[in-house]
Amino acid sequence: MSPQHHRVTVIGSGPAGHTAAIYLARAQMQPIMFEGMMANGFAPGGQLTTTTDVENFPGFPTGIQGGELMERMREQSVHCGTVIETETITKIDVSSRPFKLWREGSDEQAESTDTTDAVVFATGASAKRMNLPGEEKYWQNGISACAVCDGAVPIFRNKPLVVVGGGDSAAEEAIYLTKYGSQVHVLVRRDVLRASKVMADRLLKHPKVIVHFNTVPTECIGNGDLLTSVATRNSKTGEEGSIEASGLFYAIGHVPSTTLLQGQVELDETGYIKTVPGTTHTSVEGVFAAGDVQDKRYRQAITSAGTGCMAALDAERYLTELED
Repeated sequence: MSPQHHRVTVIGSGPAGHTAAIYLARAQMQPIMFEGMMANGFAPGGQLTTTTDVENFPGFPTGIQGGELMERMREQSVHCGTVIETETITKIDVSSRPFKLWREGSDEQAESTDTTDAVVFATGASAKRMNLPGEEKYWQNGISACAVCDGAVPIFRNKPLVVVGGGDSAAEEAIYLTKYGSQVHVLVRRDVLRASKVMADRLLKHPKVIVHFNTVPTECIGNGDLLTSVATRNSKTGEEGSIEASGLFYAIGHVPSTTLLQGQVELDETGYIKTVPGTTHTSVEGVFAAGDVQDKRYRQAITSAGTGCMAALDAERYLTELED
């Protein structure tokens, strides 16, 4: 059976992927989207499907559930003409044209299941988690990996909060959370902050921040519904403790979902896809990257959607020139 050929393929189904698909479909580019089935541990729709209230996406004055927002984006993609396959692409070859794609279960075959003239890579990135006892139970019920996304939620208002991490991201998130929490405890595994001197000084001098050096969280404790405290251990002395907290925020990094492209497209030192500044062009002509897979700084649904639009416009121009 010969491979199915597509003009343009979108891999990934978060805000970046769906925005790209909507723009491409409206431009008569006949996109196909592989939305993935539990790809990287997420249901179709990506990270937002694990989020409860989304209050900072324009157009929803009273907020919207993450899962509902992604369902609406999916409906719009289909309405505009996108063909959506609930399958995961597990192998890709962009060394020759058309590009070759293999669906899950077929990656051992010599011949690909699909080919495409252009591809928008929008597979996202996932926050590193610690998999502590109680973490799964209280995830999104007091535990988050995005202070900017969740910090303003009512359960955190005027309550003690905990941030885990010692880098710039952790410092930024902790300072951001001081707007909402009564006090912010920062747990740093080592005896020094990895953050830049400016950020470290700002953190250490903040009146609402307490930095706990040589300290790691060991358990997430709650009342059955919401997080109430975080158990800790001193990494030098072994002494155990507990911090009363209504919120626990992880700021220990993200892992971009770029395994498929390793060795084929230029990535940075942490695995994010490198794009030409101001565009979604990658080091391979015809391969475009959008969303968190190429953004280690902002990581917001709205910025992902913006780069999805950019990728669609870049891909449309590429395909039009290719066909001229």
